Amino acid sequence: MSRLLIVANRLPIRVKLQEQELMYEQSEGGLATGLDSLTIDLEKHWIGWPGIFSGQKETQELITTELGKNNIHPVFLSQEDQEMFYERFSNKTIWPLFHYFNEYVEYDEHTWKRYKAVNKLFCKKVLEVAQPDDIIWVQDYHLMLLPGLLREALPHNEIGFFLHIPFPSYELFRTLPWRKELLEGMFGADLVGFHTYEYMRHFISAANRIAGYDSKLGEINLGKRSVHIDSFPMGINYEKFHEAIHLPKVKEHVAHFKKRFQGMKLILSVDRLDYSKGIVQRLKAFDQLLTEFPQHREKVQFLMLVVPSRSSVDQYQSLKEEIDELVGNINGKHATMNWIPVHYYYRSLPFEELAALYHTADIGLVTPLRDGMNLVAKEYVASKTDANGVLILSEMAGAAIELSDALIINPNSISDIVQAMNTAIAMPEAEQAERIKSLQKQVAKQSVQRWANDFILQLNSIRQKQVELEGKTINGKETREIAEHFSASKTRLLLLDYDGTLVPFAKTPEQANPDAELLDMLTNLCKDPSTKTVIISGRDHITLDRWFGHIGGLEIIAEHGIWIREEGNWKQVKKLKNDWKPEIAETMQAFADKTPGAFIEEKAYSLAWHYRKSDPWIADLRAFQLLNTLVYKCSKRNLEILNGNKVIEVKISGVDKGTTSKMWLNREKWDFIIALGDDRTDEDIFEVLPQHAYSIKVGTQESVAKHRIPSWKETRKLLSALKPNPFSVSLPKKKMEGRQLVYQRRRVI
Repeated sequence: MSRLLIVANRLPIRVKLQEQELMYEQSEGGLATGLDSLTIDLEKHWIGWPGIFSGQKETQELITTELGKNNIHPVFLSQEDQEMFYERFSNKTIWPLFHYFNEYVEYDEHTWKRYKAVNKLFCKKVLEVAQPDDIIWVQDYHLMLLPGLLREALPHNEIGFFLHIPFPSYELFRTLPWRKELLEGMFGADLVGFHTYEYMRHFISAANRIAGYDSKLGEINLGKRSVHIDSFPMGINYEKFHEAIHLPKVKEHVAHFKKRFQGMKLILSVDRLDYSKGIVQRLKAFDQLLTEFPQHREKVQFLMLVVPSRSSVDQYQSLKEEIDELVGNINGKHATMNWIPVHYYYRSLPFEELAALYHTADIGLVTPLRDGMNLVAKEYVASKTDANGVLILSEMAGAAIELSDALIINPNSISDIVQAMNTAIAMPEAEQAERIKSLQKQVAKQSVQRWANDFILQLNSIRQKQVELEGKTINGKETREIAEHFSASKTRLLLLDYDGTLVPFAKTPEQANPDAELLDMLTNLCKDPSTKTVIISGRDHITLDRWFGHIGGLEIIAEHGIWIREEGNWKQVKKLKNDWKPEIAETMQAFADKTPGAFIEEKAYSLAWHYRKSDPWIADLRAFQLLNTLVYKCSKRNLEILNGNKVIEVKISGVDKGTTSKMWLNREKWDFIIALGDDRTDEDIFEVLPQHAYSIKVGTQESVAKHRIPSWKETRKLLSALKPNPFSVSLPKKKMEGRQLVYQRRRVI
């Protein structure tokens, strides 16, 4: 039975050594807390650092045994590992860069090497624990190389990766010297998840611009396999916070807080100590609120809880000092004998006390400068059982996309925060109740259980498709069987697409001219009188004639079937008109002018709008807009729109690769038929082939083809293996046996 292995830097249990005794306690942090409360129909195992340095072997064995009782498997790190891998590269390089604090980023080759080494340590531990059917779910920015390492060692396991922090824009990410290595590490996963579509979009852009991989509909094609990209907004254990008010200890704390802050509007903020959380701006805004609206003095209480974090990092030490100073200044400036404006606590609180604060607070103030999701906002909303409240939320938090009924503010604008606090203080209870009710519906729906289940279900689905794809992929044995069938046949038909099938895609059509190897291969195939080789392409007939016209016996179909070359002569399938071209060309040109790198290719009876050279994001937008614009204009003129690989083509309808292929298919009873293509237009060929034909999709996209090969390189290998046998006199009977092809043939000596 499959198990779920959750691999993260931090375990849900933290180990400490106090007075020579090992102590085990719950870890703090959104990831550990959220995933530990996860209920899922899989046996769950944790792999990660236990919070204690390597120590003696006996100590490691004791910890491993104790944690193993709860399916927790520790990865032991040295103090130098922790400093170089965690405190420096993870939190002084990746963290500030991904949170748009470029001025704090440290670029150090030594910390990068240690980051790689620690990822290998995690890989080693996973390999010790993993079983063939296990699902491996790698978490967060500390382990971005791990999916790639695992893919090499465990090619058939389901591997997922989720990034819990923002993924930055390409312009920022490309400043990282090790950008490509990190991407390649993440590509080891079958599914890469982010909190929001925005982060997903940034990642796909980086994959294209840095690693050179194209994507379509959230799928990055790596050749032999694909990686799926999607957004999964993380939630919380909603019931835990919503029902907390019924716990006796929580009730006690609520009664205490209500008595203590009686007659006050309580503003609450809860954060880890981090420069990305906007704590300084929040304090300055509260100071300004009391200055601009003096009527709130002695009527508003700001309770600020800051959980210690990464205290050894310089920026965090400076931040702590700045916060201490601001709190002191605000209290010194505005306090009275009966009232202290800011109650500041630099520590974490037990769950019962925190839940009571959430329930009691009139205003939840969550204003990070940049945050992957922010679960505090969701915890505050969930805790408002039978109580009103107002959530003020930064638009820079991933949660803002879901929690639109909060008061959304720009965290860099002090006046925005001030105005939001003033609005929240005066908000009528009816409006508060309406907003909270709406927010709770969203938070309850998108719980941590749903987040994890959605991710795992999609990972299962993707892996199943990968297995099916692998099942259709022609391997060495099947190549030999196809070659044997070809050799034993007396009449053979080869239907071959050109771009992406016989040659790689080029930036411009004229750059994709055939090389000597391809020309020699086609020439050799055409020398056999029993083999008819046909190139079926969307290219114009003049170019194809220039490239292949000298190869005797090679037949060519151009412009998706409009032109046919037989025995050296070109002819049209039917008489066509071009009076539609000026209007369509004008439309295409207007979009080309707005899309740098896009251009129009005019063929005899079609127009193609190419955008392979364009920025992928602007190109996809313009392509979508162009398609919408062309629909009406083409339908009224009976024109067909072909949405191909980085090209939109308009041509006369009623003629396609499929209808033209039938001319060859019906010409005689072929013993052997093979068709290869990579584009949507090639599906028309696959659909008209007889049952005994080989239909082969080049690439990873879904297809009606029975088989697939990864790329044009494998196409050439397959075609090179096809050799006629002069001694063959009988037609083999072909039958399917599982996914293997078995042939019966006899030979006359």
